[in-house]
Amino acid sequence: MKLVIKNLKKSFEKKEVLKDINFDFSSGKIYGLLGRNGAGKTTLFNCLNEDLDIDAGEFYIVDDKPRKIESKDIGYMLSTPVVPEFLTGREFLKFFIDINKENIPDLKSIDEYFDLIKIDADDRDKLMKDYSHGMKNKMQMLVHIIASPSILLLDEPLTSFDVVVAEEMKELLKKLKKGHILIFSTHIMELALDLCDEIVVINNGVLESIDKNNLNNEKFKEKIIHVLKGEENA
Repeated sequence: MKLVIKNLKKSFEKKEVLKDINFDFSSGKIYGLLGRNGAGKTTLFNCLNEDLDIDAGEFYIVDDKPRKIESKDIGYMLSTPVVPEFLTGREFLKFFIDINKENIPDLKSIDEYFDLIKIDADDRDKLMKDYSHGMKNKMQMLVHIIASPSILLLDEPLTSFDVVVAEEMKELLKKLKKGHILIFSTHIMELALDLCDEIVVINNGVLESIDKNNLNNEKFKEKIIHVLKGEENA
């Protein structure tokens, strides 16, 4: 499976954020989408998730043949978790599973899912308004793991986790990538190097694939940092 993007463009009034995006993302990989703040990472995600209308171009999935992306094909994990805080963790998972169970592969019990992301038994029946930011982020990630969409967009998803939990989430994402496309946006190069199979830089409204092995070269790292800072001629 591939996610194909061709000549995608998006502007806001006179500001051209995405100038000409062309890229093929293949299943079984985690892609690190690197870019400075304001480079267009979230705009690209919002276009792919159809939260924003594009100005030109197209994007689609290729299985045996090209087809339009459906809502069930794509998941979008926001940097700031959005969960119904008036529900307990258990109520939230039960509700999510009940309305999606026909499309959930390898359905497990609610407690098995809690175990997967290591939510303590004492916290499972608490209102999510009392959850920490990191726990809410875990719950947000869990529903995407349960739904198992073909394409998962992750917008700075690990920034709220402590070191131990971040490592746990990295391992989950590495397991999830089989048969899926994960695109992980970050401005932290070391995180992208640690987690991702391929690195893509967004700069001046276009995407450029970067040989990950080259990032071990300090001079090459410095060049990418200059690009991320917008110093194109460095």
